[in-house]
Amino acid sequence: MTALVFEYIRQTRKVFIELVDGLSIDELNTIPEGFRNNIAWNFGHIVVSTLGLCYRRTQVQPDRQIQFVESYAKGTKPEHWIGESEIHVLKSQALNTIDLIEQDYKNGAFTTVVPYSTATFGLEMDTIEEVLVMSLAHDNLHFGYANALRKAIHQQKSQLHK
Repeated sequence: MTALVFEYIRQTRKVFIELVDGLSIDELNTIPEGFRNNIAWNFGHIVVSTLGLCYRRTQVQPDRQIQFVESYAKGTKPEHWIGESEIHVLKSQALNTIDLIEQDYKNGAFTTVVPYSTATFGLEMDTIEEVLVMSLAHDNLHFGYANALRKAIHQQKSQLHK
């Protein structure tokens, strides 16, 4: 079952990358009226959140260094222009980090986790398998936000051209 969860996480991230690849850097950074973040932020957020949830929140590696965490952690919002080079790194990390987590899972790194719950879903997670399922749900939640942002951006563009 866990192998399937990893595949679903990877697939969600692949379609998220396709969404990102189909937009300009301006569109990725646009915050439409009524929103508080942009597509680039939502993408970066899933990349750093899964690492934080799997390693830090479980206390498996509470001091683990996570690139870009200051920009994309829960409670942050876009504070700077997210350039093409940062997007490129995030796209690479989106899949590489899942490979890393899966390898650590297979090597038994997550046999003992400290239970916790997230504000988003409110369910306590006692095992890494529960954390992974929640991470999949979290990725899809933000993919949905990104699709809503894309729609709003395209609607705003079409209204400007009328």
